[in-house]
Amino acid sequence: MTNRRFRLPKLTTPLIISAVYFSIAVSCVAMGEDWPQWMGGQRDNIWRETNLIESFAEDGAKILWRYPVSGGYSGPAVAQGRVYLTDFEPELQPGVPINQRKNSHGRERTLCLDEANGKLLWEHSYPVTYSISYPAGPRCTPNVDNGRVYTLGAQGDLQCLDTATGELTWSRNLPRDYSTKPAIWGYAGHPLIVGDNLICIAGGTGSLVVALNKYTGEETWRALTSSSQGYSPPVLLNTFSTPQLIILHPDGVSSLDPTTGEEYWTVAYQATNGSVIMSPIKSGSLLYAAGYTKKNLLMKLSDDKPEATVLWQDIPDAAISPVNVQPIASDGMLYGFHQDGTLLGVDFKTGVRIWSSLKPLQSDRPLRTGTAFIVKQEDRYWLFTEQGDLVIAKMDRGGYQELDRTHVLAPTDVAFGRKVVWAAPAFANRKIFLRNGKECICVDASRHPPTEHVRQ
Repeated sequence: MTNRRFRLPKLTTPLIISAVYFSIAVSCVAMGEDWPQWMGGQRDNIWRETNLIESFAEDGAKILWRYPVSGGYSGPAVAQGRVYLTDFEPELQPGVPINQRKNSHGRERTLCLDEANGKLLWEHSYPVTYSISYPAGPRCTPNVDNGRVYTLGAQGDLQCLDTATGELTWSRNLPRDYSTKPAIWGYAGHPLIVGDNLICIAGGTGSLVVALNKYTGEETWRALTSSSQGYSPPVLLNTFSTPQLIILHPDGVSSLDPTTGEEYWTVAYQATNGSVIMSPIKSGSLLYAAGYTKKNLLMKLSDDKPEATVLWQDIPDAAISPVNVQPIASDGMLYGFHQDGTLLGVDFKTGVRIWSSLKPLQSDRPLRTGTAFIVKQEDRYWLFTEQGDLVIAKMDRGGYQELDRTHVLAPTDVAFGRKVVWAAPAFANRKIFLRNGKECICVDASRHPPTEHVRQ
């Protein structure tokens, strides 16, 4: 066979770089994409795959496998053919519901499952005593990076494990190391990897946020003091001339140099009872943050230097005050569940509520703290409600349109007198991975699913 050589046209460096990135993006979509951390690989709650189902079968979702687990609010992470999940196995206390126990003793576990069949590959555990409220289990989704998986338990146990074997590489106990204690609902700020550092919300004087070397666990820098640690995960903004690490805490919104921890700016914000949970959301040059009791804040970021200006704050009956589910921004709108359980469509720039809907939670009245996790996929949205329903919908400035729904998981935790499931799903390789306090399941969302079904 004759070897042939092709002469390529000359390309400028920017065009070459653009072509490479386009090729990588197309390959990822065609071959499937992992979900290695909270909110996905780019931490933006966007599912970038295609060739997915447009509705559910009449007899329910297509379940590929199930695996029994214990309690937890942490979502699964999916990477390199494996599913990582954390849970809490309490010691037996007959007759006492876990959500009512004080000083609950047990073990936090990290489970590694085969993505293809749900079989257990390895398990790592350690003893822990819960002193927190809502002691069902860990809150933070594992973060998988380059052969390591990082987990943060509800009481502040931070661990780095080998993804192949589950062996412990290093560990830290944040309350002990930084002379602090867990917030009332435990550690819930999902750690963020930036370069060689693992960014964590630790708490303590001068150490609200810490950067640890992801290979050794040694401290790189520490920064900020707040009246309490809050629950908001750190977020990296690298779309400006200067990368900024944004920290929402009970006393304000702060911008740090992600390399050194140097403080660039802080905008004052007074959270109700220390309750800040969402991660700040960027839309263009605008940055939004909010919390309980109608707290809201919109800032404009400078394009050429680390600087923020407040545009509006704490406007009554405006914007979204989320509880435990991250809102999502798209096309100048902000969508999310308000503290009363109502889904709102809000103009991002003005905070004006364009529409509201009770349909996602199928309630005829606002449901206190009612929530559903929201992920964008092409022109659609996938919602996973606290009742355990998967919903396919469209949302735009004109309103909420539900396309289909099916029930996939029973709510197993208790909050505000009702049963709920409050664990974020993972959307990877045309599958959806979900968990409650009893099992983890894998739902096939491809257009050519197998024949096993969940019966309604």
